[in-house]
Amino acid sequence: MKTNTALLSLGLLTTLSLGMTSCATAPLTGRSQFILLPAQEEMKMGYQSYQEVMQKEKLSTNPAYLQLVEKVGQRIAAAAARPDYQWEFKVIDNNEMVNAFCMPGGKVAIYTGILAVTQDELGLAAVMGHEVAHALARHGAERVSQSMIAQTGLSAVSAAMASKNPETVKTVTGLLGAGASVGVILPFGRKQESEADRIGLLLMAKAGYNPMAAVSFWQRMAEASKGKAKPPEILSTHPSDATRIQQIQSWLPEALGYYTGSPNNKPFPGQ
Repeated sequence: MKTNTALLSLGLLTTLSLGMTSCATAPLTGRSQFILLPAQEEMKMGYQSYQEVMQKEKLSTNPAYLQLVEKVGQRIAAAAARPDYQWEFKVIDNNEMVNAFCMPGGKVAIYTGILAVTQDELGLAAVMGHEVAHALARHGAERVSQSMIAQTGLSAVSAAMASKNPETVKTVTGLLGAGASVGVILPFGRKQESEADRIGLLLMAKAGYNPMAAVSFWQRMAEASKGKAKPPEILSTHPSDATRIQQIQSWLPEALGYYTGSPNNKPFPGQ
């Protein structure tokens, strides 16, 4: 897997040598984050990983799918208010994959398999709001930073990346968000998943989509996953279906404050 390893290693090693830590704040929630990976490097790696996915996957040519995903994507992107992101929206033709992702920098892909669960524009807005929220909150970069410190150490990871160690590159890009290339949503962690649910709920509301539809979507997702083996919530990187739905319901009053069904929504926090 190709990455801009020289620049990445230089940026990370410089951070280490200066004895600096990078403190960030997640949008809306105000949660403090520890992130070492420079934002520009995160975006470069996300774009490169996205290109790999696009080269390997079969893209849908269904005009109805493409138009709907583009329409919803542009509205969610406008709500996100990140003009520095190079937004792009693709549909991957794979009916077996109930999945979607957003790479750092705004590269979004929807698998056709999840469209049977979204069912309509509102359901799709819930999915895209959630995935874009992961990118806005820099969850991938946060997990890369945590992994570097907790598992192998920053300098060791940088050296391995510079030597293009395949396993290390796979791990780092996977934590960043490139795990979508093997058809799975990466384990961002329960806290980050819940945070993406909350931020995504506000994004869809600000984009003009009734956030109450998110409850119905996640109920359908829970139904679609019935009968499939799942670890107990305490051992899982995602909240249980019941916990997720309960949390979303508790955030609805907040989200409805941003939903008017018109362009006159409240400004998104931080803007």
